[in-house]
Amino acid sequence: MQKTLWKGYIRYDFLVNGIEGLIIVPATPAKGKPWIWRAEFFDAFAQVDMAMLEKGWYLAYYKVSDMYGCPASIRFMRSFQNYVEQQFSLAERTVLFGFSRGALYSFNYAAEYSDKVAGLYLDAPSLDIRSWPGGFGKAVRADKEWQECLAHYGLTEETVKDFKGNPLDKIDQVAKALIPIIIVYGDADTAAIYSENAEILINSYRERGGLINVIVKPEGEHHPHSLEDPTPVVDFLIEKACR
Repeated sequence: MQKTLWKGYIRYDFLVNGIEGLIIVPATPAKGKPWIWRAEFFDAFAQVDMAMLEKGWYLAYYKVSDMYGCPASIRFMRSFQNYVEQQFSLAERTVLFGFSRGALYSFNYAAEYSDKVAGLYLDAPSLDIRSWPGGFGKAVRADKEWQECLAHYGLTEETVKDFKGNPLDKIDQVAKALIPIIIVYGDADTAAIYSENAEILINSYRERGGLINVIVKPEGEHHPHSLEDPTPVVDFLIEKACR
């Protein structure tokens, strides 16, 4: 394990299952050692991450990049959570940050291990691999990412049509676990199409009585992610994910 200084905070880098992981330690840990877990794009559009860190939350990242939330990546993620809980005495439940494709990882993990997740922050989320990277709807297909995705899931162009392993197929599991969700999206996003992703989750989650808060960025595109003022997301997570 390597200890360094990162933006004034202590940072630990290590391997779990041969995959890179890291923990950033807050200056003064909050009671119970709560932590947030950035599923993808560490330190990108990190307004909420940094605000939570300043409030005493640990910040984690585990590099299961370009695995698109496939079953193998979810098993790796579970090993990571077990490791950091033991090594750093962190809270038994985490708040996952799913930005763009990171929402595939975050939601699939929450569905599989709902007892280990305290909340979800999904930003411009991709929630159906056929929408992105597949381009079966209004989005343009991302060819390289689509081939990677099919390979990781063991799917083909034909079998993916009947695929039932997307986050949008697992809403029941997350809603039954009463996991609070906050979604931020731009209504001009042409990559993570709202009607094919976030809208379906929002409507279905509310129908099931789940708590889901939504922040819309008028004329917002896929980038930049997050909010200039992270306060609404931070307040929601601290209030709802610390129950």
